[in-house]
Amino acid sequence: MEIRRVQVTGGASFVVTLPKDWAGELGIKKNDPLGLIAQPDGTLLVTTKITEDSLQRIKEIDCSTIADPAFLFRLLIGTYITGFTMIRLTTKQRFSPFVRTVVRDFSQMTIGQEVVEETESVIAIKDLLNPSEMPFENTIKRMFVIVKTMHEDAITALETRNKVLADDVINRDMDVDRLNWLIARQTNMIMLNTSLSRKMGISTSMAMHYYMLSRIVERIGDHAVRIAENIPPIIGGELDKNILASVKKASSLSMENFDRSIISFFNADMKDANRNIESIHALETICGDINNLVLKQDTLVAIHVGYIAESIRRAGEYAGDISETVINLLMENNLTRQKTKSTK
Repeated sequence: MEIRRVQVTGGASFVVTLPKDWAGELGIKKNDPLGLIAQPDGTLLVTTKITEDSLQRIKEIDCSTIADPAFLFRLLIGTYITGFTMIRLTTKQRFSPFVRTVVRDFSQMTIGQEVVEETESVIAIKDLLNPSEMPFENTIKRMFVIVKTMHEDAITALETRNKVLADDVINRDMDVDRLNWLIARQTNMIMLNTSLSRKMGISTSMAMHYYMLSRIVERIGDHAVRIAENIPPIIGGELDKNILASVKKASSLSMENFDRSIISFFNADMKDANRNIESIHALETICGDINNLVLKQDTLVAIHVGYIAESIRRAGEYAGDISETVINLLMENNLTRQKTKSTK
């Protein structure tokens, strides 16, 4: 760290000189305007970017050497999440037929990505979404509603032996993935562009907390999918009513934990978050009882009900992770406020 002393000019203005090497690297000359942005942690950002123009980043992918559709799709998703505003796919001759299929799937599975140019050797995909139009809070709330409904419908499918409903739960997982990818993308864009952080009214550290939250909610959605996937193999089997009642009870408790964890996050309620963590033990006990009960069932039924109970337990434990995140976040904010007071 380079230390520079504050000077006072004109009896009122505070002045700090800029490092010569830094100014030289950026081509800063006399009378050039610089932007000063106060950060939430008390630091001051000095930047040459004084306009509100969004940061344009272009990524080029040479498809000439790519023969695996899954690999190309992962490259596109990775480019999207890291915040590139334009993706250009190129080839030396003609695109393989699978490339256009992958591009179509990618644009349908992501938010704001549209093909704006397409020739025999170039495909350009542009981001048309203004990140500030999709606040983190709204996205998380939407993810929560989708995931909770998925879990509840999966249990209903088990109770009613409804394979169509179970399949529908599995299909809805893509909606959760799309929103999780969007939050990951916005977080990376904020880390690269502080002006976007200011536009969205969110600090970089808070963006990271939202990203961690979205990852946990997405994993709870994955467990709803696992519950649904374990239903078809046991539709034709006999399931004891006591076991089904215990599964429904465990599911209800798991979703109550999920509910309270999200509420405590948005209400910034540390005590409620702590109570939610403590209640996880009751869920673990019920799930353990289910595993003991299924030992008397047919082997196939016992295996799949055991998997369902495990996913119910894991969903509740992930809700506990959200509550731990709430406590960590609130402690961090308290510490920041204390530091700010101590410097006054």
